[in-house]
Amino acid sequence: MRCFGFWRDDPQLSGHAKALIQDPANDILVSRAVPWEVAIKVSTKKLDILGPYPGFFRQNMSRSRLLYLETRDEHLDVVADLPFHHKDPFDRLMIAQAMMESIPIISIDTQFDAYGVIRIWN
Repeated sequence: MRCFGFWRDDPQLSGHAKALIQDPANDILVSRAVPWEVAIKVSTKKLDILGPYPGFFRQNMSRSRLLYLETRDEHLDVVADLPFHHKDPFDRLMIAQAMMESIPIISIDTQFDAYGVIRIWN
Protein backbone atom coordinates (compact mmCIF):
# COMPACT_ATOMS: atom_id res chain seq x y z
CA MET A 1 0.00 0.00 0.00
CA ARG A 2 2.98 2.27 -0.48
CA CYS A 3 1.22 4.24 -3.22
CA PHE A 4 -1.34 5.25 -0.59
CA GLY A 5 1.48 6.51 1.64
CA PHE A 6 2.97 8.35 -1.32
CA TRP A 7 -0.34 10.09 -2.05
CA ARG A 8 -0.71 11.17 1.59
CA ASP A 9 2.97 12.19 1.86
CA ASP A 10 3.32 9.72 4.73
CA PRO A 11 6.56 10.38 6.67
CA GLN A 12 6.96 6.60 7.12
CA LEU A 13 7.60 6.25 3.37
CA SER A 14 11.36 6.13 2.96
CA GLY A 15 13.03 8.97 1.11
CA HIS A 16 14.57 6.49 -1.31
CA ALA A 17 11.20 4.91 -2.11
CA LYS A 18 9.58 8.32 -2.55
CA ALA A 19 12.35 9.46 -4.90
CA LEU A 20 11.97 6.33 -7.04
CA ILE A 21 8.21 6.82 -7.27
CA GLN A 22 8.63 10.50 -8.20
CA ASP A 23 11.33 9.88 -10.82
CA PRO A 24 9.66 10.20 -14.26
CA ALA A 25 12.25 7.78 -15.68
CA ASN A 26 10.66 4.96 -13.65
CA ASP A 27 7.47 3.14 -14.55
CA ILE A 28 5.78 2.48 -11.21
CA LEU A 29 3.37 -0.44 -11.33
CA VAL A 30 0.65 -0.91 -8.72
CA SER A 31 -0.74 -4.39 -8.28
CA ARG A 32 -4.52 -4.65 -8.50
CA ALA A 33 -4.18 -6.26 -5.06
CA VAL A 34 -3.56 -2.78 -3.61
CA PRO A 35 -6.94 -1.13 -4.31
CA TRP A 36 -8.63 -4.41 -3.38
CA GLU A 37 -6.88 -4.44 0.01
CA VAL A 38 -7.59 -0.74 0.56
CA ALA A 39 -11.29 -1.25 -0.28
CA ILE A 40 -11.53 -4.01 2.31
CA LYS A 41 -9.71 -1.98 4.96
CA VAL A 42 -11.90 1.06 4.28
CA SER A 43 -15.08 -1.02 4.52
CA THR A 44 -13.98 -2.55 7.84
CA LYS A 45 -12.92 0.87 9.19
CA LYS A 46 -9.27 -0.23 9.53
CA LEU A 47 -8.13 2.52 7.16
CA ASP A 48 -9.28 6.09 6.70
CA ILE A 49 -8.57 7.50 3.25
CA LEU A 50 -9.98 10.88 4.26
CA GLY A 51 -12.87 10.66 1.81
CA PRO A 52 -15.07 8.23 -0.08
CA TYR A 53 -13.55 5.15 -1.71
CA PRO A 54 -15.34 5.41 -5.09
CA GLY A 55 -13.02 7.24 -7.47
CA PHE A 56 -10.16 7.39 -4.96
CA PHE A 57 -7.78 5.15 -6.92
CA ARG A 58 -8.81 6.41 -10.36
CA GLN A 59 -8.09 10.00 -9.38
CA ASN A 60 -4.82 9.32 -7.58
CA MET A 61 -3.47 6.88 -10.16
CA SER A 62 -4.20 9.38 -12.92
CA ARG A 63 -2.60 12.37 -11.22
CA SER A 64 0.52 10.51 -10.11
CA ARG A 65 1.21 8.67 -13.41
CA LEU A 66 1.29 5.26 -11.71
CA LEU A 67 0.22 2.25 -13.77
CA TYR A 68 -1.74 -0.83 -12.81
CA LEU A 69 -0.15 -4.25 -13.03
CA GLU A 70 -3.09 -6.44 -13.94
CA THR A 71 -3.43 -9.87 -12.36
CA ARG A 72 -3.04 -12.74 -14.80
CA ASP A 73 -3.77 -16.43 -14.37
CA GLU A 74 -0.02 -17.10 -14.47
CA HIS A 75 0.47 -14.88 -11.42
CA LEU A 76 -2.06 -16.98 -9.53
CA ASP A 77 -0.24 -20.15 -10.62
CA VAL A 78 2.86 -18.77 -8.89
CA VAL A 79 0.83 -17.87 -5.77
CA ALA A 80 -0.36 -21.48 -5.55
CA ASP A 81 3.24 -22.69 -5.35
CA LEU A 82 4.66 -20.07 -2.97
CA PRO A 83 5.91 -21.26 0.40
CA PHE A 84 4.11 -19.64 3.32
CA HIS A 85 6.84 -17.31 4.56
CA HIS A 86 4.20 -14.61 4.22
CA LYS A 87 0.54 -15.24 5.04
CA ASP A 88 -1.11 -12.04 3.75
CA PRO A 89 -2.96 -12.92 0.51
CA PHE A 90 -2.50 -9.45 -1.02
CA ASP A 91 1.24 -9.49 -0.37
CA ARG A 92 1.50 -13.04 -1.70
CA LEU A 93 -0.03 -11.89 -4.99
CA MET A 94 2.38 -8.96 -5.19
CA ILE A 95 5.30 -11.29 -4.49
CA ALA A 96 4.17 -13.66 -7.24
CA GLN A 97 3.79 -10.78 -9.67
CA ALA A 98 7.25 -9.44 -8.82
CA MET A 99 8.76 -12.88 -9.28
CA MET A 100 7.06 -13.58 -12.58
CA GLU A 101 7.55 -10.11 -14.07
CA SER A 102 11.11 -9.74 -12.69
CA ILE A 103 10.31 -6.40 -11.09
CA PRO A 104 11.28 -5.03 -7.67
CA ILE A 105 8.80 -4.30 -4.89
CA ILE A 106 8.77 -1.09 -2.89
CA SER A 107 8.03 -2.24 0.65
CA ILE A 108 9.23 -1.99 4.22
CA ASP A 109 8.12 -5.61 4.79
CA THR A 110 11.25 -7.74 5.27
CA GLN A 111 9.21 -10.96 4.91
CA PHE A 112 9.31 -10.35 1.15
CA ASP A 113 13.05 -11.08 1.25
CA ALA A 114 12.42 -14.78 1.90
CA TYR A 115 11.11 -15.07 -1.67
CA GLY A 116 14.21 -13.73 -3.36
CA VAL A 117 12.45 -10.71 -4.87
CA ILE A 118 14.23 -7.39 -5.01
CA ARG A 119 12.74 -5.26 -2.27
CA ILE A 120 13.42 -1.54 -2.29
CA TRP A 121 13.10 0.59 0.79
CA ASN A 122 16.22 2.39 2.06
